[in-house]
Amino acid sequence: MRHRATSNRQNEVGARATQPRWRQIFPPSRRGLIGTAVACALVAGGGLTAVTVLGGGHGTGGSPAADDGLSLRSTTAAGARATASGASAMPQVISSPHVAVMPSSAARTPGSRATSASASATAAGRPASSANPAPSGGGMSSGAPGSIGPVSTGSASCTHPSFSTSATDGMWNQSPYFISNNMWNASGYSVTQTLDACSYSDWYVTATMNNDSGDGAVKTYPNSQRDFSSEISSLSSVTSTFAETSPRTGIYEDAYDIWINGLATSGSTEVMIWTQNNGQTPSGSAQGTVTFGSRSYTVWKSGSYIAFVANSNFTSGTMNLLQFFQWIIGKGWIPSDSTLSQVCYGAELVSTNGVPATFSFSNYSVSAS
Repeated sequence: MRHRATSNRQNEVGARATQPRWRQIFPPSRRGLIGTAVACALVAGGGLTAVTVLGGGHGTGGSPAADDGLSLRSTTAAGARATASGASAMPQVISSPHVAVMPSSAARTPGSRATSASASATAAGRPASSANPAPSGGGMSSGAPGSIGPVSTGSASCTHPSFSTSATDGMWNQSPYFISNNMWNASGYSVTQTLDACSYSDWYVTATMNNDSGDGAVKTYPNSQRDFSSEISSLSSVTSTFAETSPRTGIYEDAYDIWINGLATSGSTEVMIWTQNNGQTPSGSAQGTVTFGSRSYTVWKSGSYIAFVANSNFTSGTMNLLQFFQWIIGKGWIPSDSTLSQVCYGAELVSTNGVPATFSFSNYSVSAS
């Protein structure tokens, strides 16, 4: 996930390229060190059956995003959550800290902890969330990041949720889909977030957070996701539908987060498609524009991270995802025998300006044949 975007991220690209996140077994970040300590304590006490160690990376909120380092997940705990929610199986990997990255502030110096986190995200090839608005014409919504816009209070369609969670990694199994609260980088920030769902395609999340630190960090990526294991060249169709309603306040983007050739591994590629942008800029550099159907996108790239940012926001539609993958293969950015691993849709959240804001999602589906 985990994010999985801001304008100051370009300075981190070189560092991330030379220091891949998946090699940072003992990251300098507070979250990574605490996670490692907790995992060790649990293992010593016999309470942890299995631990998965993964890095993650994403967008930039006011500045490029950087992965905060180490993600630990107990498969025993995951099974317990699955059972409690009536689930029988969990996704291929962690609930999705892999889908987001923590951006670092442009004001940070190269020696700062935030810059180290950014370097890790850059290695993941992911954008960071930005506190600064996107350039004019870059597809920003009308509400500026610092403005207080209308804040919705619920979902028009999901009025009687069957599932609710405020847990950091709360997840609902709606096999073959999974709905995840995914507060992957909330530690160390003042963040509250509750996800309510009627189904994998109809859910909403209410979050409260701010960017008072000025680092533009992506803190959460609530999403609905589906795992795959299909060679792209063998597919004749990969399509997805979505619809969302966002509050137009704070800093965030609504986006697809797609993993190719594995999930947050050294050989995987993360592809994001931003459908609505409110104050974010992807990491890396712009590679030009491309048009699919009637929509044009600016393409950003940083290592194994690729982001298609819609030049005009749209809040619903049917997406031909296969044409994005074929275009990337045509550029030589991924091998022709690449495998589709996971497709997520949700919102990378940096700030709601400190007030409760609701993000609603409906009509989500993804299929490959």
